[in-house]
Amino acid sequence: MKKVFVSGAFSLVHAGHLQFLREARALGDYLIVSYPSEELLWTLYGRKSVLRDADKAALLAALDMVDEVVLSTDEDADVSFRSVFEKIRPDVLAVTTDDRYMEAKSALCAKTGAKFVILPKTAPYGTQTTSSTDVLNRAKAPAHVPLRVDFAGGWLDVPDKAREGEYIVNCAISPTVSLRDWEYRQGGGLGGSGGWSVLNGWDPVHSELGLGVGWQDPAVIAETGACVWKSGRRPVLDFKNTGSFLSGRMAVFDTRIRHDTPGLASLPRDMEAIACASRVARLGVQQQDVTTLVEAVQMSYRAQLGEGMQPLGAIGHSMAHKYCGGGHGGYVLYLYGSREDRAAALDACEDLYPVEPYCRTFGRDEPVPWEPTYLQRMRRGRQRA
Repeated sequence: MKKVFVSGAFSLVHAGHLQFLREARALGDYLIVSYPSEELLWTLYGRKSVLRDADKAALLAALDMVDEVVLSTDEDADVSFRSVFEKIRPDVLAVTTDDRYMEAKSALCAKTGAKFVILPKTAPYGTQTTSSTDVLNRAKAPAHVPLRVDFAGGWLDVPDKAREGEYIVNCAISPTVSLRDWEYRQGGGLGGSGGWSVLNGWDPVHSELGLGVGWQDPAVIAETGACVWKSGRRPVLDFKNTGSFLSGRMAVFDTRIRHDTPGLASLPRDMEAIACASRVARLGVQQQDVTTLVEAVQMSYRAQLGEGMQPLGAIGHSMAHKYCGGGHGGYVLYLYGSREDRAAALDACEDLYPVEPYCRTFGRDEPVPWEPTYLQRMRRGRQRA
């Protein structure tokens, strides 16, 4: 009888494990699966198993391709199953291509005479490859998230444009979005790609940097509130507040022009002007002073005009405005001095929509839908575009 041996943490048994075990079983007649106990997993790797040992053993033993389940007991991060392996003396040790301890496991096989087999990671049932981390991230991902408006400092979150001592200032906004309920226009400059990454449980900062843009969108979407970030290669929060001083004062105008932030990243721009605006915006958020924040937004808008963006007029008694995100289209942020001024502007402009600061409370993300009046308006606007 040809015995095949495999090992793993199996913190959360998923379809990728089933595929690996099925392929390993095909290498022989008898499959032995080993895993470290909860205590050993924590001792060796600092990892917490989602499944308890008894649950894990029951699940693995119930699989039709598994013939025996054993515990790894050695306090050896490279080969925690050394003792049980040398006792059983299997014919084959199978690992996957991403195994971190191949050298030590290959040496064990050379010592015991077992064949060392590296199996490619293949997608189960023709689907995308998965891992315990993927499953856990998806499980932990929120059902809905805010998007964001940026006041100043845009592009200072792009690693090759970062400046020590400067800032990125932004605010999470509601109504929120979900994978099934997304009423904002796509490509609107409100951080939609960052929100999509957070909702899917991906590494959102890695995803955004992979697009050649900055990290501010997923940072503030995950953090929520009115935030000041230190310019740098990765997000570092300087400070935040709830953003409540902006309640009733913000609206976004739909230009009906799609914008593409990655496509705008290489355009020339006045980084000094952007940095100056960020310092003023930081002061406005720190002091929760709308007048100071208005000055920063005006400075940001002037920098945007210098990049060749189309001029925009006031809507109602607006105090300041600027293009969101990379600009050259998408949404435009408008700031108002009072809730009454914003309400009058909303009545006068069909493409203007109210947004509010959003801050998570007590660790909970509360869904915030569009009010029916503005939901219908937004849907009409998308049909007209």
